[in-house]
Amino acid sequence: MTLPQRVAHIIRHAMAIMHPCVYDELGRTNELDIAGDLLKEVRLLMPKGDPEKTVTDFMNRLSAVRKLVDSDVTAAYEGDPAATSRMEVVMSYPGLYAITIHRLAHELYKLQVPIIPRIMSEIAHSKTGIDIHPGATIGERFFIDHGTGVVIGETCVIGKNVKLYQGVTLGALSFDRDPETGSLVKGIKRHPNVEDNVVIYAGATILGGDTTIGHDSEIGGNVWLKDSVPPYSTVYNPAPSPVIRKK
Repeated sequence: MTLPQRVAHIIRHAMAIMHPCVYDELGRTNELDIAGDLLKEVRLLMPKGDPEKTVTDFMNRLSAVRKLVDSDVTAAYEGDPAATSRMEVVMSYPGLYAITIHRLAHELYKLQVPIIPRIMSEIAHSKTGIDIHPGATIGERFFIDHGTGVVIGETCVIGKNVKLYQGVTLGALSFDRDPETGSLVKGIKRHPNVEDNVVIYAGATILGGDTTIGHDSEIGGNVWLKDSVPPYSTVYNPAPSPVIRKK
C-alpha cells in the first residue's frame, strides 16, 4: 500500500475509537492497533526523532480528543433542527467527519509529525469538500453545517461554540516575500481569529492574521472582511433594492 492508503487505514481505526458505533472495526479495533500502525510510519518519517515517545504522546491524548469530538456531536445535534439524533449526526454529517479527522491530525501536527497530518486533512477534504489545515486550533463544540467549500487556514484560532456554514473561507491575505530571495515568508500568523459563540454564514470570506471576529458576533452570507470586528457585532451585506419586472 502507498502511504496515503496506509494513513487511510489508520484513520478508519481511529474513527472507530472516536465513534465506535460507526465502523465495522467495532469489536476488533483497539488503541494498540492504531499505535502499532502509526509507529511504523513515524519511524520512517522521523528517523532522527523519538518515534516511540511521539506515538505514546499521541495515544495519551486520544481521551481528550474524544471529549472534544463528543462536544462537536452535541453542537451539531443541538444546532441543527433537522438532526433527529446524535447517531444521525455521527453517521451522516460531513462536517463532523472532517472535524473528527482534524482533531486527530492536529495532535500529530503539534507533535511535529511530518506529512501524515496533511494526508489526513486531504482525505477528509476529498470526502467532504471541507479543507481544514491540521495546524488550525479549534475549540470545543465546533459545528460546520452543510460544509462544502469551507476552508480553514493553518494559523486560524477558533474559539468555543463556533458555527460555520458552507463556503466560508478563513484565509490569508497576499503573502510577504523575503526581499533578498523573493521566496515566501513562512512561519507567521496569516489567518484570522474567531472568538467564542460566533456564527459565520454561507460564502463569507475573512482574511488576515491580524483580523479577529469578536465573541458573540454574526457574520452574514457573502461578507468580505479584512478588518477586525468587536464582540456582539452583526456584519452583513445590504440587500439590494428589489427590481420589479413589468408584466
